[in-house]
Amino acid sequence: MLLSRRRFISTSLALGAGGAFGAFPALADPAALNCVLIGDWGRNGHDDQRAVAVQMGKTAAAMGARFTVSVGDNFYEDGVTGVEDPQWESSFEKIYTAQSLQSPWKVILGNHDYRGNVQPQLDYSARSHRWQLPARYYTETQALPDGARADFFYLDTSPFIKKYLGSKVRIEGQDSQAQLDWLDKALAASTAQWKIVIGHHPIYTALDDADGEDHDQPDLIARLNPVLVKHDVPLYICGHDHCLQSVSMNGTTYVVTGAGSQTYTPRPAIRGGFASGAHGFMTLHITGGKLQYGLMDMSGKTIYAGSIIPA
Repeated sequence: MLLSRRRFISTSLALGAGGAFGAFPALADPAALNCVLIGDWGRNGHDDQRAVAVQMGKTAAAMGARFTVSVGDNFYEDGVTGVEDPQWESSFEKIYTAQSLQSPWKVILGNHDYRGNVQPQLDYSARSHRWQLPARYYTETQALPDGARADFFYLDTSPFIKKYLGSKVRIEGQDSQAQLDWLDKALAASTAQWKIVIGHHPIYTALDDADGEDHDQPDLIARLNPVLVKHDVPLYICGHDHCLQSVSMNGTTYVVTGAGSQTYTPRPAIRGGFASGAHGFMTLHITGGKLQYGLMDMSGKTIYAGSIIPA
């Protein structure tokens, strides 16, 4: 049986470092599923990690965030050594202290996490009331207040990156093809109104490689992106690049929220996209008929906002 492809329309507004976008993010919208997303953060409170955490707590409270998503690189520079590692306190428990951030954290792994011992990050789920990392990759369905559903697919992208083989990023033994097959099957089985895929590494970005950095990830463009296109995934969220970005290409919007602590000043955006070196995080608001997202700086201003609706 041939299935018709579901199309999406993406709109956006860039506002610059000093702008604000009306009342966005929506404040405690009872019709929406609201959450906050952050990446590349674990630096013992340094590099503005603590300031970002304070503002993220305020924003999460104002919008009624149901949960927080960490898109990886949870502990710098070399992950953790065990569940008793002091970084659990200095980079997580004593930083994200707002009551609004005591709800579940949906966590994935980044390449810096693979420079340490990954297993304790899975094991910490058993001793924390909020840290949720049940497997290296997993899926979860969220019921929306209006009766619709959103399926979230949490990936482990480091094993896809060929240059990590034989490096300090210890991905040996991970079967990336098995993960890809799992994702293909899970997306095919999903009947949710929204399919949102979250990984640590970017696929496409709003930046070129003229600065010598590898913003786009060719390994993911070659292997992961065709699966997203095949299943009409409207939104891919990641970190890794230490800034805030958004770009839409061929029906998919790619958002980078990698500004949880250390950032840099990016080159001008390409592909009609947006990029900022502001420290900050992402907000997400979903109903059955519309998905909205914002990129927030650590002063609480929305510097970029976008929306996606079914065509």
